[in-house]
This record gives sequence, structure tokens and C-alpha cells, in this order.
Amino acid sequence: MGFSLKAHNTFGVEVFAKEFIKITSENQIADYFKASSNQDFFILGGGSNMLLTQDIHQTVLHNKITGIAKVFEDDFTVTVEVGSGEEWHELVLWAVTNNYAGIENLSLIPGSVGAAPIQNIGAYGVELKDCFLSLDAIDTHNGSKKFFSKEECQFAYRDSYFKNLGRGKYFITKLRLQLRKKAKLKTAYGAIKSKLDEQGIANPTIKDISDIIISIRNSKLPDPKILGNSGSFFKNPIVTQSVLQQIQLNHPDVKSYPTNDPSQYKIPAAWLIEKAGWKGHNRGTHGVYKNHALVLVNHGDASGSEIKKLAEDIKASVKEQFGISLEMEVNVF
Repeated sequence: MGFSLKAHNTFGVEVFAKEFIKITSENQIADYFKASSNQDFFILGGGSNMLLTQDIHQTVLHNKITGIAKVFEDDFTVTVEVGSGEEWHELVLWAVTNNYAGIENLSLIPGSVGAAPIQNIGAYGVELKDCFLSLDAIDTHNGSKKFFSKEECQFAYRDSYFKNLGRGKYFITKLRLQLRKKAKLKTAYGAIKSKLDEQGIANPTIKDISDIIISIRNSKLPDPKILGNSGSFFKNPIVTQSVLQQIQLNHPDVKSYPTNDPSQYKIPAAWLIEKAGWKGHNRGTHGVYKNHALVLVNHGDASGSEIKKLAEDIKASVKEQFGISLEMEVNVF
């Protein structure tokens, strides 16, 4: 247990791995899994959506498969194939620079491209599934290559096949996304529209949208290179209309957003956590970020177990006050 993972998880938690291997190609990882003895492994990408609570008594496979290439283009769209070890935000910047629309609302989301379909990442009214076409993966049991269509990925809200039934069964190597040459901008979510108005931008470009979202996120979320965190720790809960109405009786200021089901609404987890009194709460080595109640932070030397205990206390508090069970968005190991 000699390889430190402190620099490989955005919470900056000090845990150790038995062995650490950097994966740079599809053939390398396929060959690794073809060896029948190589079944004790832990897949690591950008380390941005995880909380490590103990040492990893396995071989860590660090995904560094890179590359961004156009594989199809017509008058309206471009299909991009991306290595799963690329940084997600670098892909967004590449798309914006080339004026390819569709993922500008997903600017500054930390982590690797390979983690994006596992979580079905989303922000500001856009989810990965909106532009996703397919992916390639290596079967961890025999090293064979498998193609997954969008339907086979079983995308849901911050969820997918790879987070549930397929967890640990595949090493994702490539994604294919369909981006648009003519943007269909989504500006209604969050503060995007008001920021555009403040800046006097009547006809925004995808770069305008990306820049504004980067600005908003920087104002709310701490840089993990400075303050350890994993972004949004909890999912926004989806509740029935009756539950929402019950909360509105005591809290008429509650925020809510409609879903595809007219009988259900999404309530911001940050609002619930803040109302329960946790925003800015500090336990010395760790706490809740002062500018955003959805972000748990490591002030320096907190253990993963300490941060997990804080998350569990927050969940219990919100459940007691609102009757809503928060679900962790971060993967806890």
C-alpha cells in the first residue's frame, strides 16, 4: 500500500493504493483484462465525483486515453469521437472554439470524459444524453470490446447502466457525441438570462453562454486545486406535487422546477440544505462551503470517513425537517 492517491481525487483525501497503472490506449486495457489473474482492480478517471473513505487494496487503473477527432460531418451536425481520459472541460472548450454547439452549458464540470456517461452529467438545463450517440468499452472479465448505443446506456437523472447493473463490468474507452453547427441555445435555466441582460448581450454565441456559466460556477464553487471538493454532493430530489405543496405551506419561497412528469417537481438540494441550517457549517477539517450549500469541502486534512459522516448528518437533518431523503451524487468508496 505505497501509492498515494491524494493528488488523484479532488477532495484531496489521503488514501493509498496497492498498485497504480496509467492506461493510455484501448489495446493496453484490453490486454490487461485478457489476463485472467487481473481481476482485482479499481478504475480511476479524474477523481472528481468520488469520496475515498479507505485505502484501495486493488490495482488502480488510471484512465489517460486521450484524443478528440471528427468522424462524421454534414451541413447541420458533426460527430466527434473522444478518448475517455480527456478532461471534460477541455472537450467543451474545444467544441466552443470550433463553434460546435450542444455542450456549452456543461462548461467547467470537473472530471474525465469517461465519467460523463456513468453520471449522465448535467447542468443548466442540459444533460450528456442530449448529444450522446454511443460509446466503446472493454469488458473487464475477458478484455473483449463492446459497443453501447444510447438506449443501452439506460440514461436517467445523474444515472446510467454503468452506475448500476453495469458497475465495474466495463472500462469505457471512447465516446461519440453529435454536436450542432447551428446552436439551439438554452438560456432559461439558472442565472444565464439575467447575466446576459446585465452584459447587454441580445444575440449570444455559444462562447457567451460558456463564459457566463464559467463565471457563475467560479462564483459559487471552490476550485478543488485550492479547496478540496467534489462539486455537487447530492442530487436534486424529485417530489410529488403534494409534497411540494406541503413544503410551500411553511416555506412559500421554496424553489422548484417542473420535470417531464407533470405530477412531479425537482427541488434544489442546496435550498433544502441551506434551510436546514448547514450552509457554511464548519467542523474544523471539513464542512459545507460558505457560498454553496450543495458542496462539501475538505479544509486540508479531513478523512473520507469524516466527510461521509457530515453528509449522513445533513441527510438526516433534511429528512427530519422536510421528509425528503437526499441521495448522494458522489460515489463513495
